[in-house]
Amino acid sequence: MLIAGFPAGAWGTNCYLVAPAAGEECVIIDPGHQAAQGVEEALAKHRLKPVAVVLTHGHIDHVASVVPVCGAHDVPAWIHPEDRYMMSDPERALGRSIGMPLMGELTVGEPDDVRELTDGAALKLAGLDFSVAHAPGHTKGSVTFRMPESAEIPSVFFSGDLLFAGSIGRTDLPGGDMDEMLGSLARVCLPLDDSTVVLSGHGAQTTIGQERATNPYLRQVAAPGPGADPTSAPRRGM
Repeated sequence: MLIAGFPAGAWGTNCYLVAPAAGEECVIIDPGHQAAQGVEEALAKHRLKPVAVVLTHGHIDHVASVVPVCGAHDVPAWIHPEDRYMMSDPERALGRSIGMPLMGELTVGEPDDVRELTDGAALKLAGLDFSVAHAPGHTKGSVTFRMPESAEIPSVFFSGDLLFAGSIGRTDLPGGDMDEMLGSLARVCLPLDDSTVVLSGHGAQTTIGQERATNPYLRQVAAPGPGADPTSAPRRGM
């Protein structure tokens, strides 16, 4: 399997292209701010043909390039219905202006073909299997995508802004909720095998085992009760 990823734009949001191998069809995950050129370069380098864009959530740093990428390749975008409005109204999703200079660089709106994700959905795209889990907390419509283990690779978990290396996504923007975030960590992340590779929306690759051992938030939901309060640990994302 081929996974090509790169950080894009003002917020360093990770965009991923996933394919069975070079020269085949692929899925694009979270083409965010200023990601379109990087997507085209990765497509050309690996000779890939996109068949869909899938989105972990609707914040502008994850969806800003959806319209040009989908339009250039005539492919649909998949998003959870509770975050769909963010593609057309990014400032309402943040509760503040994101700034006129950045707004001038964005193509706000929906691509021609938008499809909605549901909890527990099984997507088969580009010959690949993705399990969808609704994971609110960062936003109401946040989701994760998990690919099953194979003989060649461990399971891969695209966590969006739910789980980062050593941290989690922020919960202080509209739609964010710390209790929902902790519930999603417990329900979605804890059952995964330690060998599962975590590819998040920001920052470095990690594994569930590493986060289970060191991430203060995941440790808190794994062993609730008296102890260190993880809420003072830094959080990331827009």
